[in-house]
Amino acid sequence: MTVEGVTRDRLLALPKAELHVHLDGSLRPATMVELAAELGVPLPASEPGILARAMRASGSNNLAEYLEKFAVTLSLMQTPEALERAAYELAEDAARENVRYLEVRYSPVLHTTEGMTLDEAVEAPLRGLARAEADFHILTGIIVCGIRSFQPSLSLRMAELAVAFKDRGVVAFDLAGREAGHPARDHAEAFHFAARHNLAITVHAGEGEGADSIAQALHECHARRIGHGTRLLEDPALEAFVNDHRIPLEVCLTSNVHTRVAPTFEAHPLRRYFDSGQVVTLNTDNRLISATTLTDEYWLAHRHLGFTWEELTEVALLGFQAAFLPYQAKLGLLERVEEEMVALGA
Repeated sequence: MTVEGVTRDRLLALPKAELHVHLDGSLRPATMVELAAELGVPLPASEPGILARAMRASGSNNLAEYLEKFAVTLSLMQTPEALERAAYELAEDAARENVRYLEVRYSPVLHTTEGMTLDEAVEAPLRGLARAEADFHILTGIIVCGIRSFQPSLSLRMAELAVAFKDRGVVAFDLAGREAGHPARDHAEAFHFAARHNLAITVHAGEGEGADSIAQALHECHARRIGHGTRLLEDPALEAFVNDHRIPLEVCLTSNVHTRVAPTFEAHPLRRYFDSGQVVTLNTDNRLISATTLTDEYWLAHRHLGFTWEELTEVALLGFQAAFLPYQAKLGLLERVEEEMVALGA
């Protein structure tokens, strides 16, 4: 195999960072079956393989339909034990494909319907991730999400919760959920609170709405990264601003095709963004609901958008550089992964 060659095995061995993955969209089907049996919760299927196919959102017509699948997973994640297990297993699955750094995002308020407190809903996945860090070669962090369609006061509460756990494993605040009709500026108070307390901010934008949603995230909500950003190309001046100011885009190819923000993999603007010098990262978004892995996302970039081994190595490095990590810790991590990449022929 030449240095230029790209294979799935080589991509699997490549050290990678995952910056955009939802805890409640990434449960293992077998775990879902076990939790459902314990909790008496009905599922679309009781056999893991069939359940995995039922949970896949490839037939969605838009983001709103894609998000409907989360009702099933959330029904199983209402105890500390379930949250801890889900976080541990997600980190284990990521580590198995040489993800060296993982940021897991979710909204704790969605896990309190059965009486779990908000603090418990943060402490439980933090325990799971801590165990995974001890068991596997991986670093992790949590991103707490507000929800666009909820009252802004709840987003403020999520920002306060994120700040309270800032030095205990929470690395950023985010706004997720149905983008269309729910502008980020409505939740400005939550973003201002996070920013005043020096907490990093990323915002889902440019997925269910156009470039103006990205502009709101950047100019009104203090975003330092953009979740998806797929429709950035609709505003060339904003596209240049994002590039000039080195604002990372958290790209999720499979998810974007499932939500129809990109009609095909070939039509996805990732190639345009990379070629123009944008800081692009590759991510799964939801490992269960999009039926993907991070290695799959790199492979898709190669197969459908012509990314070479050298280009994919650069994308991997951009992922580590864009991580919400303290600077010195990031430098140490980059040094280690660059040594691994050299050994792989990068």
